[in-house]
Amino acid sequence: MHIGILTIFPDMFGEFLATSLVGKAIGAGTLTVEAHNLRDFTADRHHSVDDEPFGGGGGMVMAAPPWIEAVRSVCGSGRPWRILLSPQGTRLNDTKVREIAGRSELLLLCGRYEGVDERVRNLVVDEEISIGDYVLSGGEVAAMVLIEVISRQIPGVVGRPDSVEKDSFRGGLLDFPHYTRPRVVEDLEVPEILLSGDHKAIETWRQQQALSATLRKRPDLLETANLTEAQLKMLEELKAKEPATDD
Repeated sequence: MHIGILTIFPDMFGEFLATSLVGKAIGAGTLTVEAHNLRDFTADRHHSVDDEPFGGGGGMVMAAPPWIEAVRSVCGSGRPWRILLSPQGTRLNDTKVREIAGRSELLLLCGRYEGVDERVRNLVVDEEISIGDYVLSGGEVAAMVLIEVISRQIPGVVGRPDSVEKDSFRGGLLDFPHYTRPRVVEDLEVPEILLSGDHKAIETWRQQQALSATLRKRPDLLETANLTEAQLKMLEELKAKEPATDD
């Protein structure tokens, strides 16, 4: 997969792209990422990318011409899927991650200031993505989040592919608890079932724990989770054990 980035702060991506699984994927050639400086596509000697908004009020707005020129120049004869990182976009979730990861080429647009001229959305953006209901100073951190989660879906990036399939949100549930050595930490012991060697019982326990965590922390996920008959039965048993609450 190839990912292009348009930003006024390309240096922000240097260490991120050289670190951890993303860096390994780039080193192995399974992922290529190139950050382009939006200011290189401006027409004035000051390399201005923003201007005062029509109608007054608010802060500076990123002007359309540099974005349009940059997108068309970077894309050339190609046609990457062009994503604007924006709080107005579709909220990123596991389903959306897998959908985006199925594409071979992306171009991420990182806005700044008060926002981006609406005509950028109209002319050169295919989709807007939000990583949450809050506002960042710019799209760069959101782009890093998107690159990180997408990279995990590329074959060969994660050493154990089965671990990706067991991530939180895969299947609509939160993850089950994990433990490693030492066996006891400040009087807290590893659950005995995990030491039993009974893999079927361990798998059942993990499913119960994942359901319990989701029920307690993110019950909204259960509305759309793709649960098996066995999981539905477990869920009903867990709900029956929940303490009654006063109206």
